Amino acid sequence: MATAVAPKGLEGIVATSSSICWIDGDAGVLSYRGIDIHELAQHSTFEETAYLLWFGRLPNLAELAAFTKELAAARTLDPKVVDFLRSVPTTGSPMEILRTAVSLLSLYDADEKDNSHEANVRKAYRLTSQIAMIVATFDRIRKGKSVVEADPSLSHAANFLWMLNGEKPSETAAHTFDIALILHADHELNASTFAARVIAATLADIHSAITGAIGALKGPLHGGANEATMRLLYAIDKAGADPAEYVRQMFADKKKISGFGHRVYHTEDPRATHLRRMSEELSRTAGNMKWFEMSRKIELFVKEQKKLNANVDFYSASTYTLLGIDIDLFTPIFAVSRIAGWTAHVIEQHDDNRLIRPRAEYVGPAYPSPYTPIAER
Repeated sequence: MATAVAPKGLEGIVATSSSICWIDGDAGVLSYRGIDIHELAQHSTFEETAYLLWFGRLPNLAELAAFTKELAAARTLDPKVVDFLRSVPTTGSPMEILRTAVSLLSLYDADEKDNSHEANVRKAYRLTSQIAMIVATFDRIRKGKSVVEADPSLSHAANFLWMLNGEKPSETAAHTFDIALILHADHELNASTFAARVIAATLADIHSAITGAIGALKGPLHGGANEATMRLLYAIDKAGADPAEYVRQMFADKKKISGFGHRVYHTEDPRATHLRRMSEELSRTAGNMKWFEMSRKIELFVKEQKKLNANVDFYSASTYTLLGIDIDLFTPIFAVSRIAGWTAHVIEQHDDNRLIRPRAEYVGPAYPSPYTPIAER
């Protein structure tokens, strides 16, 4: 019986059902468990958002306090994992180091061989805290700086900035980063989340699924667009060029401008709305409007010329730079946030599992093709 051929890249194909995240690309809506991302960005915290993703509802005060305490208590790395971070080349890509370190974490996890719902939730706490620690710790080590111990009194966002920079972040910086984590926490069946669910569907452990997700995120067509955006801003600044004219020449040369357009959204990416505002506010606080003003000129020009909207990556570039974060940490920080969504999806997959095994349209030589003996070839 003939079957319909899926479009290239599975665009528009519904591959599973999920209660975690809903996107309306035409209306520019992103929601976690039915709650609009704008409300979460304005009123929530990363901890509350992670609770929502994992448990399906917002916590009350006591539940949030217990959740926050549990997440802070999970800020530990086995000494052998830290030894690994010290042993790798300091020139290694932070995403390569993170991918390998997360796989290593499973060997030192108390629930390594337990894939039950309860064990997966416990591992989700640990992975969420540990991924942030790995990114910050490796960055300190590669720069020849001392490793900063986690501070359980700080929020997840503030503790990451503390471990990364060795100084307590300002309230503005911590709040900005917290919102950025909320905005990136989940995004339905993106490439890395789908990879995680495919791996989890084999009943592989959660560490294997997250390692696979990080591998998918490492690809420049998924993660990395904000890195390319910031490199573009640096190049324009170094050339002393007008941003719009620089981009006009890039268009003439048939070069791609990162940070614009989206496979799902046909209007403005709702996450970009907040990151644009955050970039501007941070710029004003820092007394350095250069990156924001350049970004805004590029955004308006691309919108006028190509009718493309800025996506989540475009303004996250200047936002992270203003927070003192190096370019090659932008994609690992994506993982620092997205681990909340990845683990929610792995838990959901394990709770109601069926092996994910699609088919492919065969376009090879006609069947049957004869086998030609080697002497006759």
